[in-house]
Amino acid sequence: MKKVLVIGAGPAGLTAAYELMKGSKEYEVTVLEESRDMGGICKTVNYKGNRMDMGGHRFFSKVDEVNEWWEKMLPMQGRSAADYKKLRIRVPLSKGGPNPADSDRVMLTRRRVSRIFYNKKFFDYPISLKFETIANMGFFTTIQVGFSYLASLIHKRKEKSLEDFYINRFGKKLYSMFFERYTENLWGRHPRDIAPDWGSQRVKGLSIAAILRDMFSKLLPQKKGKKRKVETSLIEEFKYPKLGPGQLWDVTAEEIKKLGGKVLTEHHVVGIHKNAEGRIDSLEVETPSGKKTMEADIVISSMPIKDLVCGMNDVPEDMLSIAKGLPYRDYITLGVLIPTEKLLLKNKTKMRTISNIIPDNWVYVHDKGIEMGRFQLYNNWSPYMVKDLEHTVWIGLEYFCYENDKWWNMSEDEFARFAIRDMIRLGLISSRGDVLDYHQEKVKKAYPAYFDTYERIDELTAYLSSIENLYCVGRNGQHRYNNLDHSMCTSFETVKNILEGRKDKSNIWAVNTESGYHESK
Repeated sequence: MKKVLVIGAGPAGLTAAYELMKGSKEYEVTVLEESRDMGGICKTVNYKGNRMDMGGHRFFSKVDEVNEWWEKMLPMQGRSAADYKKLRIRVPLSKGGPNPADSDRVMLTRRRVSRIFYNKKFFDYPISLKFETIANMGFFTTIQVGFSYLASLIHKRKEKSLEDFYINRFGKKLYSMFFERYTENLWGRHPRDIAPDWGSQRVKGLSIAAILRDMFSKLLPQKKGKKRKVETSLIEEFKYPKLGPGQLWDVTAEEIKKLGGKVLTEHHVVGIHKNAEGRIDSLEVETPSGKKTMEADIVISSMPIKDLVCGMNDVPEDMLSIAKGLPYRDYITLGVLIPTEKLLLKNKTKMRTISNIIPDNWVYVHDKGIEMGRFQLYNNWSPYMVKDLEHTVWIGLEYFCYENDKWWNMSEDEFARFAIRDMIRLGLISSRGDVLDYHQEKVKKAYPAYFDTYERIDELTAYLSSIENLYCVGRNGQHRYNNLDHSMCTSFETVKNILEGRKDKSNIWAVNTESGYHESK
């Protein structure tokens, strides 16, 4: 049997391991995970019965293979009884699915609500063209936005940066209000210093024109049996595991073991050895019992490209230089538990919500002087994420940072004091005394960034593709800001190549790079 070592138990790594085990009995598959958890940045942290989603993960895809895969692992909930209304769970499409009250292995259907908090007011995200938006902006600002957008239609910028990308689609005024500050906060760089690739992947197909098309399509009758076309950024509902995104990967890991595969936690890959023929023949792995060498016929890597290349022997100097220069953005989440009545932002929408709290899954913070990037309301992701749903609100405060910067090196209590101060300044709560408890989580290399040596990423991609038995998958494995479904698709393509004996890896690297690929097909 051929030995396959999969580096990383995130979505891409676990998907690859499962698909390969399911597709053939000729492979002995072992997954090596540095931490104790499944899911990578898609894990769920359980703190005293309150669960945290690292970054917020909406399960939505236009790829049938992905949707079928999710359904197999976590079936959609069945039609619900009247008591489900209390938990704000929508009636799903499936009639015969499991009841979340009786089974944990289930996906819920959730309504998508994400807004921007700017100048103490809520704005829809993506921006909608309705009276509330105009009222919040004010008449003069709305006129500025309109003329600015018209100017962007007449004079298109050459897209050399992310700033050019946004201005071409939204106009300079909307860009300055709703993109410039948040993007700089997220990446630690001004948008003019970031390649436009990030926008083309994350905001694919979204523009004022797309928003107008979506708005008018809702008003027009649809042909029977024909679904309304929608850009990914404009989706109105999504799937979500009952116990958070990490639940899906816990289930997947168990399925891999049932098929005969191994999933080893606290196994940190620190060295990748190539032989004289240029193939990888073994990995050096740090384990709880010490360092050991593991032989491999095939390696599927979802570890950061920087770490992969820097841990490899006989790498050309120019390739090593590119890998060392690849940048990443890390982040910190502080889960804050407060009594429901202490949350000052009440529900003023038409949506029925739990305990009348605001309905958002997450809120983008654009106020100047506030360092917080977003805050999540875990109550609204799944009612089963919060231990005392009726009496408490469990909020995740997200800060983008660099590993070992001033925030990263703060103690949990120091960081909590800083973040809770932002909560008060934003008007989420009135005082520190409103906080019942808090818990901090740090995530390394959460966001592969598009600057510095990234401009030479194609050269590094070509080099890695030349190593015959190495396959790079997932967000960090390809240094590409993939969605969850696209990370899985890189693994689908990888397994197809392995099973079919295909040596050309261009199909793996092509996932989520073409303007029409998956999201806007």
